[in-house]
Amino acid sequence: MDEFHFSVRQACQVVGLSRCAYYHTPIDTREAANQTLETALRQLAEKHPRWGFWKCYHWLRAQGNDVNHKRLYRIYTMLHLNLRQKSKKRIPDRVKVPLMQPAAPHRTWSLDFMSDALTDGRRFRTLNVLDDFNRQALWIEIDFSLPARRVIRALEHVIELHTNPKRLRVDNGPEFIAQELEDWAKANAIELQFIQKGSPTQNAFIERFNGSFRREVLDAYLFDTLAHVRQVSETWLQIYNFERPHEALGNVPPVTFKNRYLKSLQTPTS
Repeated sequence: MDEFHFSVRQACQVVGLSRCAYYHTPIDTREAANQTLETALRQLAEKHPRWGFWKCYHWLRAQGNDVNHKRLYRIYTMLHLNLRQKSKKRIPDRVKVPLMQPAAPHRTWSLDFMSDALTDGRRFRTLNVLDDFNRQALWIEIDFSLPARRVIRALEHVIELHTNPKRLRVDNGPEFIAQELEDWAKANAIELQFIQKGSPTQNAFIERFNGSFRREVLDAYLFDTLAHVRQVSETWLQIYNFERPHEALGNVPPVTFKNRYLKSLQTPTS
């Protein structure tokens, strides 16, 4: 090939050599190359533990390593570098339940999350708990993170202040579909009533409350600390429950509406 400038095909034909044999790489050479790739992959995995196979492959190619992706993948799996795929919890089909005002207090509580940010950019969340009977805001839990365990803790505190609800109306957020909350609800004989996915109107009572809370608190103030958020929210909550007229309740505050109902139960019928 060097002397007569033959192609590989012509040269192999002249000397009677199979082209497969010509291109064949000796085993010891391949093993050495594999060792090099193993070392490179291990170093990448150490430096970038969240890089997947294709990111590693393209990075090696960019460094001038002309490796076949199938060969590299064999080495990648042999080293057990595959990233664990976190599967999403499958949400079962939800049944549409008509939104009706309960006949008495603490029959149905609605729960929902909201979020905002402090002046330094850190985001915080609020868990709002509402009694559907008289639209009374029973509690607003505020923190940077509110996982399922924190939701349970907040609910236990609200139950201490009031009583056990018969059901909780919630959306399909990860905190509400968590196994911890399901187990807690069963242990306390509380039904979890899920709205259909993408249908916030099925939880309209608390959605309306969220709108008021957003306009009158979250959008009305600049918060520097969580303590400031909690202080303003607590003051506003007292006004919302005890002073602020509610159109759906005949323009009386939620607590007044509830007290009138309880008084009617004590009044003997003629």
